[in-house]
Amino acid sequence: MAKITIIGGGWSGVSAAVTARKTGAEVQLLERTDLLLGLGNVGGIMRNNGRFTATEENIAMGAGELFQITDGCATHRDVDFPGHQHATFYNVQKVEPQVRRLLQEMGIDIRFMTRVLEVETKAQENGENHIEALKSAGGETFCADVYIDCTGTTGPMGNCMEFGNGCSMCILRCPAFGPRVSISEKAGGHDYYGRRADGTPGAFSGSTKLEKATLSEELQRDLSEKGVAIVPLPEELINRSKLEAKVCRQYALPQFAENIVLIDTGYAKMMTPFFPLEQLRRVKGFENVRFADPYAGGKGNSIRYMAITERDEYMKVRGVHNLFCGGEKAGPFIGHTEAISTGALAGHNAGNLAAERRLLSLPDTTAVGTLLRFEKSDGGMFTFAGDEFFAYLQEQGLYNTDREAIAARIEAAGLTGVYDC
Repeated sequence: MAKITIIGGGWSGVSAAVTARKTGAEVQLLERTDLLLGLGNVGGIMRNNGRFTATEENIAMGAGELFQITDGCATHRDVDFPGHQHATFYNVQKVEPQVRRLLQEMGIDIRFMTRVLEVETKAQENGENHIEALKSAGGETFCADVYIDCTGTTGPMGNCMEFGNGCSMCILRCPAFGPRVSISEKAGGHDYYGRRADGTPGAFSGSTKLEKATLSEELQRDLSEKGVAIVPLPEELINRSKLEAKVCRQYALPQFAENIVLIDTGYAKMMTPFFPLEQLRRVKGFENVRFADPYAGGKGNSIRYMAITERDEYMKVRGVHNLFCGGEKAGPFIGHTEAISTGALAGHNAGNLAAERRLLSLPDTTAVGTLLRFEKSDGGMFTFAGDEFFAYLQEQGLYNTDREAIAARIEAAGLTGVYDC
């Protein structure tokens, strides 16, 4: 039986594990912390704008398991908030255990607190490298036929210090579990970084979590009943410059600077990269508020998009024969739906390569395939949910909220159930 090893257990890594396992391969997932999902533990927004279309495409192609979990853990459905329609919010406190059980039930070998440090490669006649083995910080050696780099692009702490406001003690917990290591670059691939509007490398994560119980009863009630609470800011507390520094371009709208926008994800998700605590407590309803993640959210947030790797349309890393990639590692893609989509294709094609089958390319008649080929003129980040790429999907007639129409489009492309093998 062919063996596939995935490095990084965020949304893209677990998605890759699911589709790789469906190809009949033995699958091993190495995660440096004690939790799966990475930034998915602080996310919580699905199906907004073009993400609805991408979600239904994945379901039609046979990669619906993770979306079924987030839908099942929804706190609110079909919610509109500034710049966004028909969003689903999932409870970030409930999703990870369910994803973990799914992978265990599928027979996927999960190794927690396993940080890969070294990559052994062998040069091939065609000029590509071939990964022979991985070595962890704990001295273990891992060998497989094919590997998938889903290590992400956030951190390590040095990047947060140089290009951010310092370590913000976020969910990735570098001080406890060690910094991210780029497998693609260690294997001979070429990494690059995303840029903010002013050219600065990387970008701030776009939101923080507040302990819901520390908000006023009125705000707690609004969140529970509506899923969203919008609180206008006095002019002296408005900081429009933060919009250009945040990664989530779909939320870089004036409304997100002029108001505090809260979303119910189990916590109160505040849609701004950071907010000085002393200033935040001057706003009505926030007098007693505390940050839940990052714990230094009054000062800063994590810096992302510092290690994107060059890849082809099959999600294979350029220059490395048996290495694929997914999530932020695979491009300047923003969001969980984007990570699941890219991870699904990477896992499927890793299994195809191991079994010596033809690799799959998703056509530009699909929103997911279009994502993989899109590039912003300024080299910045993009998403199904807003900004230039969502507008492009609409122009191309690819944005749709009709489930049957989306399924029919996938069928016309010959992709129905393709991930189910």
